[in-house]
Amino acid sequence: MTISAPAPRVPATAAGGGAQAQLEVSAVDKVYQARRGEVHALSDVNLSIGKGEFISLVGRSGCGKTTLLRILAGLLAPSSGTVTADGESIWRGNKRNDEAFSQFGLVFQDANLFPWYTVADNISLPLKLRGVGKKARRARATELCELVGLPGFEKAYPRELSGGMRQRAAIARALSYDPKILLMDEPFGALDALTRDKMNLELQSIHAQAGATVVFVTHSINEAVFLADRVVLLTPRPGRIRSITPVALPRPRSLDTETSPEFQEIVRVLRHELDEE
Repeated sequence: MTISAPAPRVPATAAGGGAQAQLEVSAVDKVYQARRGEVHALSDVNLSIGKGEFISLVGRSGCGKTTLLRILAGLLAPSSGTVTADGESIWRGNKRNDEAFSQFGLVFQDANLFPWYTVADNISLPLKLRGVGKKARRARATELCELVGLPGFEKAYPRELSGGMRQRAAIARALSYDPKILLMDEPFGALDALTRDKMNLELQSIHAQAGATVVFVTHSINEAVFLADRVVLLTPRPGRIRSITPVALPRPRSLDTETSPEFQEIVRVLRHELDEE
């Protein structure tokens, strides 16, 4: 397989994807009120994400990766600035615009499956809450089990699954209503290395088939580069975007991709930048 050279670095404010951003973060700040005073978590964050892009967020612990993702997810209001999805603001002051947020799917480090529900029932729960009929829910759950590599486990319970399988079910649940944007906060952080590698391969395939835009938080630079179209590096608190690195390695990527000189060079540069912080 021939692997092309990494694309050149781009300014932190550069837009990605296509001519029009699907997800736009403009001048976002976040300040927390703590007992010891204000904590400035994010400062002047600007990022444009194109439709279907896979964006990885990396940086040191406490740099604001999860804070930014929670703002994108409608879970935490920014102190200032705007976030839009397809041109529509997902925040109106401190209130979440539920209509705009309806196109988002969320996956966290903990799968958060209901232990008394089967895999199929967990996956189809968002559809049940949206009033979708039982037959359609079952069909969608079966389809998604195939997509995420859980065929035959529709009637299993979470306690019967491995950690990686539970995360597959959580991803399937997030995809159940065909979200346009998938937000993932270290979904594989608690998995062993081999399972994590398998899940990265699986996620790459799911992203290709589902077509959703993905924003993925990770502490692993290798994981970030392997999965992403662009890697966004945040500075220590207050979190600012230090750099945006395009990853021009062809898809689909295999584990052998990580041994290529091009992959290793991108990782080396990002690690050097991280060490300078």
